[in-house]
Amino acid sequence: MLHVLQLFSEAEPEWSTAAIIEALETSRSTGYRYIKTLHEAGLLSTVRNGYYTLGPRIIEMDLQIRVTDPLLLASHGVLEDLVDKIGHSALLCTAYRDSVLCVGECRAPDSPANRFSRGQRRPLFQGATSKVILAHLPHHRLKAIYPRQRKEIENAGLGSSWSDFRTTLGQIKKDGYLLTMGEFNPGVYGVAAPVLTDQKTALGSVGVAWEKERRDVDVEHAVLAVKQAATTISERMMEKQRH
Repeated sequence: MLHVLQLFSEAEPEWSTAAIIEALETSRSTGYRYIKTLHEAGLLSTVRNGYYTLGPRIIEMDLQIRVTDPLLLASHGVLEDLVDKIGHSALLCTAYRDSVLCVGECRAPDSPANRFSRGQRRPLFQGATSKVILAHLPHHRLKAIYPRQRKEIENAGLGSSWSDFRTTLGQIKKDGYLLTMGEFNPGVYGVAAPVLTDQKTALGSVGVAWEKERRDVDVEHAVLAVKQAATTISERMMEKQRH
């Protein structure tokens, strides 16, 4: 039933009953039952006869996440300070399946409208915010990811073998941050650092990005500021868990 919700996207925000049933490859009776249940729960909304969009209950759930998510709460004030220090937008991300999801952001005044933002996903193997999370995932999870995504890992320059992959991730862990250039937008730098548990596994990452042409960014200063922001959020998370 929950697969129905995964059909909706920015490109296809409306689905007909018939299209939903066809996409699910299920019987009409089962499809109608799923749609009726989701509609009654507020997870689907009718826009016209036989057509649906995501429903208002999801908006309520988003508000609940915004006011209760421990990672987001721990970032309050930190992303804003990071923007003040560097002058460019700051992001808070977390791992989601084999990808990275942006869960929080603080926009600089001149930030481009099409930049990575809350609710959007990116591959786990591209970009600084993704790779620093990848480097700090538990060993058993990396062992599960590698066989499934070996080609993508190699294409991302993370290693052509398991040994190379572990060595590359080990260096990122040792550095405590990652600086990338042009992995999503040509000529754009990205720097990120991990938000860690007390076991040194990743809860998420903090990152900023800026155009190469911007001469007002001191890269070393940006790296230090991002690492400090990630450390502050990590410490807040660990303090809350102790209480």
